[in-house]
Amino acid sequence: MAEINILVVGCGNMGTSHARAYQKLKEFSIVGLVSRTPQSREKLSRELGGLPTFSNFETALTLTKPDAVSINTYPDTHGPYIRTALHAGAHVFVEKPLALSVEEAADLVKLALQKNLKMVVGYILRVHPAWAKFVEIAQTLGKPLVMRMNLNQQSSGMHWHTHKQLMQSMSPIVDCGVHYVDIMCIMTQSTPISVSAIGARLSNEIAPEMYNYGQLQVRFEDGSVGWYEAGWGPMMSETAFFVKDVIGPKGSVSIVDEVKSTSENIEGHTKTGGLKVHRSQLNADGTFTIPDQFLDTSQEPDHDTLCLLEQQYFLKAILENTSLADHLRDAVNSLRIVLAADESFRTGKTVML
Repeated sequence: MAEINILVVGCGNMGTSHARAYQKLKEFSIVGLVSRTPQSREKLSRELGGLPTFSNFETALTLTKPDAVSINTYPDTHGPYIRTALHAGAHVFVEKPLALSVEEAADLVKLALQKNLKMVVGYILRVHPAWAKFVEIAQTLGKPLVMRMNLNQQSSGMHWHTHKQLMQSMSPIVDCGVHYVDIMCIMTQSTPISVSAIGARLSNEIAPEMYNYGQLQVRFEDGSVGWYEAGWGPMMSETAFFVKDVIGPKGSVSIVDEVKSTSENIEGHTKTGGLKVHRSQLNADGTFTIPDQFLDTSQEPDHDTLCLLEQQYFLKAILENTSLADHLRDAVNSLRIVLAADESFRTGKTVML
């Protein structure tokens, strides 16, 4: 197959990292960069050697006729952009979430499968070696599992501006939560049966109906339970902003944030430092049989390398025509859980799935 011509839409943090990945993979050729912000697209174009830039997605799609489109824009554009790209005959990589509703997400999956086009959703934790080990160890702890995770982000300046833009279409527990409930589903390999949530609006700078702090609780068919917490804004505490912890009858495994990153640092969202493994087995005298183990993961890939791994997965799917049915099913299911959490917050009731 000849080079895969790809159009990159969105030139922020994620779009920049994915564009760098395409530049490194000889099988891809970037035919254009799209952003509504002139500064961001021109800056990225200069970094990558002077690529064509566009302010309008539909215009860029018509002029460049790409084989694939990489969508790294605000969530409210994902659905329309994906649909347009698929109808143009292009494979799609899209940052999470897939869409703003379960119905729209399911329709987009159906369209991609009908057109025999590949569509990959950017679940970066799935390609992360330390997170893969985290899942692997969690699956040795027995059932049920208790899964505790959060990602609170103290933001200011442009980071707070970005968060406010995101909250025009979705809350933090929806935007970030899809990553972590996806991990919970992989760990349990069980069906989620109910979701409940609480939340609070902590800023007058966001819409009255929006909330910038939330926590969801999900119950699984096998008895496992999980909670996920996310908050954005200048008021957020950096105490315990990073909790990634799983407990089972046979012990626990925790991601230890040894890198001492701040919540505003994008590298800190995926950095792990190490895994602390605890086994619950006791000796006759009541002491622990197995000492706690620390697995050093400080040499893990950086953010750009993780994005490269995602694009290698996308490339493999295109070149080898691998099935993405399970990947897309999981993307819809994780969205179903976080949107149920949003419904639970707004109604004050537990949502049965």
